[in-house]
Amino acid sequence: MLSLFHRSWQRLRDSLWFVPTLLVLGSCGLAYGLIEFDSRTSFDGGKKFPLLFGVGAQGSRSMLTAVAGSMLTVAALVFSLTLSTISQVSSQYSPRVLRNFMRDRGNQVVMGYFVGVFAYCLLVLGTIRGTDEQKFVPSTAVMVGLGLALGGVAALIYFIHHIAESLQTDTILQRISRQSREAVKELFPENLGEPASTPAQQAAWREAAARPGWQPVPATNTGYVQRIEADALLAWGTEHRAWLRVAQPIGAFVGEGNTLVSYQLQAPAAPLSEADQAALARCIVLESHRSIGQDVAFGVQQLVDIALKALSPGINDTTTAIMAVDHLGLLVQQLAGRPFPATLRTTETNDNVLVQVPARDFAGYVKLAFDLVRINSKGNHALFRRLLRALAQVGEAARTAERKVIIGAQAQLLLQHADETLATDYEKEAVRATYAEEQSRWQA
Repeated sequence: MLSLFHRSWQRLRDSLWFVPTLLVLGSCGLAYGLIEFDSRTSFDGGKKFPLLFGVGAQGSRSMLTAVAGSMLTVAALVFSLTLSTISQVSSQYSPRVLRNFMRDRGNQVVMGYFVGVFAYCLLVLGTIRGTDEQKFVPSTAVMVGLGLALGGVAALIYFIHHIAESLQTDTILQRISRQSREAVKELFPENLGEPASTPAQQAAWREAAARPGWQPVPATNTGYVQRIEADALLAWGTEHRAWLRVAQPIGAFVGEGNTLVSYQLQAPAAPLSEADQAALARCIVLESHRSIGQDVAFGVQQLVDIALKALSPGINDTTTAIMAVDHLGLLVQQLAGRPFPATLRTTETNDNVLVQVPARDFAGYVKLAFDLVRINSKGNHALFRRLLRALAQVGEAARTAERKVIIGAQAQLLLQHADETLATDYEKEAVRATYAEEQSRWQA
């Protein structure tokens, strides 16, 4: 149930309609409360404060009608600008950054504000009665509607500023980098039980892995592995006394019928029911898109995509590519300074439960971050030099000699590619000088 709640809440947070819906409901509640206040209290704003509340029934109707119409028009403008921005970002940077704009809280709040004020005005407008009927003018609600309309001016100015700021390259890169660095702090599978590092545990796993009889649990739908529910996976293994081997890493695309996870019972027992296998399959969450939450590689991929788009012949924006490389270096630098958890996990209280989870190692992250950018930097000595400096930052933060060797190998590939693709000796010498200057930072 907790997993289902988390997934449902994540979908709501990422949707474009959830926050506007809440604001519309809040506006309706505000309208109802103020109307009740005006109808049940002796407060008569028209007599006590005639300059503020002295609007008659006809004037109140006209004012609320104008506010409602203008709010609906501005709401349509906001939606139009948002869709235009999404289209521009998709074509200029990468389609994979669209979800960042859809879940942008500022856009959602502004949309909800204008639609909410429209709903508020409609509700208050329906309660106004003229002289030919039982006279009732909810003066407080009317004046709050006017205040909300004035607030709409500020909201529109903020929205235009926010959209303009959101389109800036550094803002987009900073947002992706920040989300990815936050995910690194909870790098999967760091919280998946305890590392199975004792010789007895390692021997038990090798024996179990070599033994035939592993039972595959297929996927019942198609999508990307977005989450692996650690606690549920270990609890299932403890309950059924089974070894578990997750077949798909975070971010992998899985088709219906492909193996999600395999299990082998630690003692002879009756075959597990379909319900038990379905419960095991639910520990692997499949969605139609990837998410940075447990998938740090997806954040790296977005930054790489922006760099590649900037290097394409149609755009040829070296400055944007350099900025993307800066954030890639920062992200991989944070990875270089962290211990990577073992892929073989167990629980604190049960040494017999062993779970193997595939995970990308440090070399895999370095290749993902720098290989494609290096290949597409053909003939661009400025980008070669910035890549070397980014690698130097990563190498300086590397905790082990093994990781420094990985960085050194990547720098050697970069230097070789520069010698092969740069046109002039001046450019080659500039890259070699940067390599010699930064070399000590990744040497073991």
